[in-house]
Amino acid sequence: MRVFRVFLRDESGATAIEYGLIAALISVVAIATLTTVGTKLNAKFIKVSNGLN
Repeated sequence: MRVFRVFLRDESGATAIEYGLIAALISVVAIATLTTVGTKLNAKFIKVSNGLN
């Protein structure tokens, strides 16, 4: 029974999972932002290229 109580009080795994979830959330936001910026930047370069032609 003592081992079970120690296991329930151990939060080191929970902390690792929380850090993993935070890293995943930051990655998703970064990918979405970079995709949007990349699309807008590509459209801007196409507009400049067409203006030079």
